[in-house]
Formats: sequence, C-alpha cells, structure tokens
Amino acid sequence: MTARTTESYARCLRDAKEFSLVLGGPLFQLLLRSHLSSDSLTLVARRIIVFVVITWVPLLALAAHDGHLLDGDVAVPFVRDLETHIRFLVVVPLLLAAELVVHRRLMPVVRAFLDRNLIREADDERFDAAINSAFRLRNSVPVEVLLFALVYGVGVLIVWRHTALDVSTWYAHVSAGSRWLYSAGIWYAYVSLPIFQFLLLRWYWRLYIWIRFLWQVSRLELSLVPTHPDLLGGLGFLANTVFAFSVLVFSPQLSRAKRQGLLEYGALAERYVRDFDGKWLRRGAQESEPLMGSADIQSLADMGNSFAVVRTMRLAPIGRDAVLELAACVLVPLAPLLLTIMPVEDLVKKLFGLVF
Repeated sequence: MTARTTESYARCLRDAKEFSLVLGGPLFQLLLRSHLSSDSLTLVARRIIVFVVITWVPLLALAAHDGHLLDGDVAVPFVRDLETHIRFLVVVPLLLAAELVVHRRLMPVVRAFLDRNLIREADDERFDAAINSAFRLRNSVPVEVLLFALVYGVGVLIVWRHTALDVSTWYAHVSAGSRWLYSAGIWYAYVSLPIFQFLLLRWYWRLYIWIRFLWQVSRLELSLVPTHPDLLGGLGFLANTVFAFSVLVFSPQLSRAKRQGLLEYGALAERYVRDFDGKWLRRGAQESEPLMGSADIQSLADMGNSFAVVRTMRLAPIGRDAVLELAACVLVPLAPLLLTIMPVEDLVKKLFGLVF
C-alpha cells in the first residue's frame, strides 16, 4: 500500500497522535492552573499527596478531635474502618495514577489504526471525526457539572440514607432511628466522599468515551488481512490494553474477513495443491529435477501455514493474557476488603485447600 499524503490523512494522523482520554475537562484545567499537573500529566505524586491531604487527613484529625480515633464510645472507630482507609489511601491514588498510564497506552493504540493501514483512504475523514467527537465529550463542561450534581444530589441525599451503618461510628451517631453527623462525618459526607465519587464517575465517563470511539471505528470498512500472524487480521494491538474490553464490537468485521479469507485462500490452496499433485505425483516433473531440496515442497508448507492462520483467526481481539490482566486489576484492590470478611488464617487454609 502506498503512503498517503492527502490533507485529510495528515489531519487524521495529527489528531491520532494527540489522542487522550484524560487531557481535558474542567478538573484537568483546574489542576493545570494550580500546578498540580502538566500538559503531559506529570506531577502524579504531587496530585496524590494533595488529594490524600484533602480527603483523608482531615478525617484523621477530626476523628481524633471527636474522640473516635481508636475506641471511644462508638462501634466502629476511625482506625478500624478499613473501607475508608482503602477508599482514600488506595483507590483515590490509583484513580489518579491510572490517568498517566491510560494516557500513555491509548495514544499508540489509536495511532496503530493508521500505522497498520487499517483505515481506508475513503474513511480518513470519518476516523478523524470519531477522534474529534471523543475530544468534545472529554472536554465537555456540562458533563462534569452533571457528574458533580449527581454526586451531591444522589450521593449525599440518597446514598447516605440507605447505605450508612445502623450503629454509631466515628462519623455519625445513631439513636432511636435518627442519625446526626460528628464533625468528621460532616467532612466525610460533604467533602471526602463526593471527591471520591466524582473521580470514580469521571472514570466511568471516560470508559464510555473509549467504548463509543471503538464502536464508531468498528462501523468503518476496515482493511483487515486474514493471514496476519496476530490471528486477528491486524487488530491484535487492541489486546495490549485492558481498557479495550469493548473490542467485541469488531467481531462482525473479523468474522467477515475470516470467511472471505477462507474462501480466497482456500481457492488459492486448491489450485496450488492440484498443480503440485500433477507435477510430482502424476509424473509432470522433468526426470532431471530433484525432489530433495525442491522449492515446491517449502512452498506447499508455506501455503498450508497461511491457510492455518486464516482458519485459526480469532473473532474477538482479546486474549487470555488481557483477560487475566483485567481480572488482576479488578481483584487486587479488593484483597484488603476480603480480609475484613474472612480471617487471615481461614483464608490461608482455603488457598492451601485449592492447591493441595
């Protein structure tokens, strides 16, 4: 395929190089202006420290001030509330650190569609439109305002009424069916928890943008190659990121490419083996032509390998390694919570039981 030099392709390539799910939005601009981030999402440690200081440190100080840091007269003192510590000391830092990882991983993924010539020249403008549509959603001010409203409208007014513990804790006193917040609880309910919920909802929105972008690309007539060694017609790079879990949207095109490849390479293989059979088994070869070392034998093997690649072509660009990586990313943060449900000794016995 010849290199394309059209204006639409150049614009498409430029936007693909700049693709990012995280470099945009009101919060990003606020962090940028307050020197807590840069254009390349560095200063991650600084952001994590600031968010921990805002969300967790005041809870520690206020719980100590209220007398509920260790035991006090509540059922769940602050130091024993493992869920709170994991939420603000583990999950919030992970949500912030993941931005840099996703930023660096998804840019080459988007550009790979062009580098591998998967986008046909006629679809350059549509591919560029999909990128710019993702940019607009990422930078949307109304969306982040809506997320902020959801956090306070749903998170504070509804969630607190139905998910808060029915016993006195470091953040609230419960008596005769009524609940009132301590000073630590006020900060927890109106500052710390909303920040956590906003960051989490913001990530859900970014995942939606990524899924939507992949779906739009899957609507294009991609230039897939059935004999590509990745067994995915050239889409194997999508399995390099666990955030490509929506790649099932490419299955129809992969299935169509596999069927077409089996027909075309099957016909080519049929013509080749007939010629091979006629030459070497029906005495079509010249007496002076040696069988040992003949290039025909190697060509026959190559033809068989090419057809095997088409036949074993997968219909979803995601493999076992990607699934295991995604499972690990989901389960590892939950491990500390498991220890709150099951004692360590019982957990170890269960694990040994699975092995032996």
